[in-house]
Amino acid sequence: MLGLVTAIGPLSLDMYLPAFPTIARDLGVGDAQVQLSLTTCLAGLAIGQLVCGPLSDRWGRRRPLLIAVAAYAILSLICALTPTAPLLAAARLAQGFAGGAGVVVARAIVRDLYSGVAAAKFFSRLSLVFGLAPIAAPLLGSAVLTVTTWHGIFVALAVLACGLFALLAAGMPETLPVPRRSPGGLGDTLRTARVLFTDRVFAGYALAQSFGFAALFSYLSGSSFVLQNGYGLSPTVFSLLFGLNACALIVTAQANARLLDRFTPRVLLIATLTAQAVAGAVVLAGALAGLLAGLLAGLFVLVATIGMITPNSTALALDRHPSRAGTAAALLGGIQSVIAAAATPLTGLGDPGTGVPMGAAILGFAAIALVAALSLANERWPRPSKPRA
Repeated sequence: MLGLVTAIGPLSLDMYLPAFPTIARDLGVGDAQVQLSLTTCLAGLAIGQLVCGPLSDRWGRRRPLLIAVAAYAILSLICALTPTAPLLAAARLAQGFAGGAGVVVARAIVRDLYSGVAAAKFFSRLSLVFGLAPIAAPLLGSAVLTVTTWHGIFVALAVLACGLFALLAAGMPETLPVPRRSPGGLGDTLRTARVLFTDRVFAGYALAQSFGFAALFSYLSGSSFVLQNGYGLSPTVFSLLFGLNACALIVTAQANARLLDRFTPRVLLIATLTAQAVAGAVVLAGALAGLLAGLLAGLFVLVATIGMITPNSTALALDRHPSRAGTAAALLGGIQSVIAAAATPLTGLGDPGTGVPMGAAILGFAAIALVAALSLANERWPRPSKPRA
């Protein structure tokens, strides 16, 4: 169930990617205005996490999660009915807000039950579904486009959310008992946030994850225009390549769980951040040379690294503040979404069809992520503890 909840994010971001050119033609707007709806969705995901994370520390995990999933279903239908690009961007902001609750509460639930290496392994398992969602989302979106318009993609998201709500209502337990809940209000939340922001190591891991995800988001927001408009690939071929890259994420996420028996999460994190920076350089070089093969190879490695960056950085960051897992997860996800939102306009600079702006953004974000992990988050990893019953 946690994997399905976590999948809300990639489904919201990836399912309508093959429809970007169609949406632009249908609404009579440019590529940048369609990409704006992706940015607003990501901003909504950030705000939703920042709001719902602290609420889950106070009210428990189950109630905020059910409310958010129900709201997500309704807002998906509203997205399907929007007639203009500005309204679509606004509706996507609200939809992202509702979806953000699922991401943050799922992370907090894992921290309620696990810590240390055990948490890193569990986050790796969650990445299996998180990786499957990007595979299924563009393919499902392409399938919907063969029988209806892009509006049907959001109707499909609403139907999926309704099914998820029924599953959660029937089987999701409460993992934060009343004695462990935070009794404070807004003031307590702000004090907790201040403690987290001033924790240099937490900030280092949060920035490493956030800029690493921004490198991935540069690919998500720019690849459909680069590969379809710039290199002439069809929506179906684009979706297949997108799915192949997501397969690499799944493989590395599952390999991460096994490698944690031999290496610390920090060692694995630094290694994959380094690989991501190298992949960014390959993408940029391929774009500058006009070599599609080089471009695709770099993107493949880029996506693969996320399968190890995300679980390790998340476990390392959340393990430092177990008593405020909801707020910590909210800040972790919120910072990630805000920074990643900056990737969209950068990939549209210059001539986006060449892939050069996308490659430059990927390399820049990946390099910053590596520097943050090496300079700020340089503490020793604590001994792993057993999961609580």
